Amino acid sequence: MSVRAINALSHYTDWTIGHVHGGALGWNGFIAFGMIYYLIPKLWKVEVFSKKLMMAHFWLATIGIVLYITSMWTSGITQGLMWKAFNDNGTLKYPEFIETVTMLVPFYWIRLIGGLMYLAGMIIMVYNFIMSLKEAKRIGADLSD
Repeated sequence: MSVRAINALSHYTDWTIGHVHGGALGWNGFIAFGMIYYLIPKLWKVEVFSKKLMMAHFWLATIGIVLYITSMWTSGITQGLMWKAFNDNGTLKYPEFIETVTMLVPFYWIRLIGGLMYLAGMIIMVYNFIMSLKEAKRIGADLSD
């Protein structure tokens, strides 16, 4: 984004939002997930309830974030190109903002599907976490160490 031509195309578009969400949901989210899955056995002295659910969470969240981010990047580039498109006589090719919005509806559906997949992965993680804690309570794990 330090290149002026790229910044001019992507500024104020969904590309920037997708870029930020890639860091927030992708990097920070997955670091948090990894820490949770690492700390469950250490803190409660019990194995994670289901490694299959853990992998399902990983793949759901991964595919979800890829769909989410790529749809936002693509819609952002589309927005930027539409906002900067001119007719031969020098007027805007898409003078009504709603034309851009209606063009982006399919990308927003993909974003929704990706976000729901990411959320479903988090729900699986919470279930896995709760079941791990129930197992720790059942076996009477000593938490005093």
